[in-house]
Amino acid sequence: MPKDKGVKELEDLPGIGEATAEKLRTGGVDSIDKIAVMSPYELSELSGINPEAAKKAVQAAQEATTVTYETGDQILSRRKDIGKITTGSKDLDSLIGGGIETNAITETYGKFSSGKSQIGFQLAVAVQLPKEKGGLGGNVLFVDTEGTFRPERIESIAKAYDLDSEAALANIMVVRATTTEQQILSIDRSDKLIKEKNIKLIIMDSLTSLFRSEFVGRGALAERQQKLNQLIHRLQILADKYNLAVYITNQVMDNPAILFGDPTTPIGGNVLAHAATTRLYLRKSKEDKRIVRLVDSPNMPEGECVIKITPNGVKD
Repeated sequence: MPKDKGVKELEDLPGIGEATAEKLRTGGVDSIDKIAVMSPYELSELSGINPEAAKKAVQAAQEATTVTYETGDQILSRRKDIGKITTGSKDLDSLIGGGIETNAITETYGKFSSGKSQIGFQLAVAVQLPKEKGGLGGNVLFVDTEGTFRPERIESIAKAYDLDSEAALANIMVVRATTTEQQILSIDRSDKLIKEKNIKLIIMDSLTSLFRSEFVGRGALAERQQKLNQLIHRLQILADKYNLAVYITNQVMDNPAILFGDPTTPIGGNVLAHAATTRLYLRKSKEDKRIVRLVDSPNMPEGECVIKITPNGVKD
């Protein structure tokens, strides 16, 4: 569609004044592009305007939005700017193609004490390293939904890397979210923080725990999945926009329909399965060892490796 040069801000859309625009921004809808992909019903529900006015606003947003096409070789050239964060284990780095990628969402799932959070702590320090040492020279946004963030672990891992532990902790911006609304808002309002603090890694530990506790029963499943989809979509937008990495942990359940083999199934269903770029399944082994299985990746074959969770972090 031809782009309408007169529509640049939310207030330029028909039926949306300053108060409505502010309400939309508070709800995470801060651009014309986001309005363009909404249904009139969604916009009406979120903004409070009537459905007919919402329909006109969506149409105007679609007319004001352009679609950019790229050739395969252009995308290949752009992917040369992709950064990778070391996990601390050469075997695990090799399994996933060199480390945790930017412009992508990496999900780990597994039972309690399987090492999901420990890998998150490792990445929170490793991303601060210079590129030649496996980092991105950037800082971290850590969204903690389970009360699992432990500064003591950051200190010990930072010392293992010969980093100033106080500086390493100061470079991690922690949000303690206790509701799904706080969890979503921490991401919706993160643009300014990402730019000001040079955030190169977003960690969400865990993505699903609050959704699991707030949306109980089959009747709440559709709303839960819709909100989960919006959150994961927003994380991917930030990953693409700022060339940063996203690391999320996920809880699991035992699927009673699986009679033979491992019944462990990640929460989130197809919404999360399709959204995560790379999926890793962690299992606890003997002593401090963990088995990591690459379940899904766009460019790496399935496989497994063994890592160790040590006082100094993740090792081979």
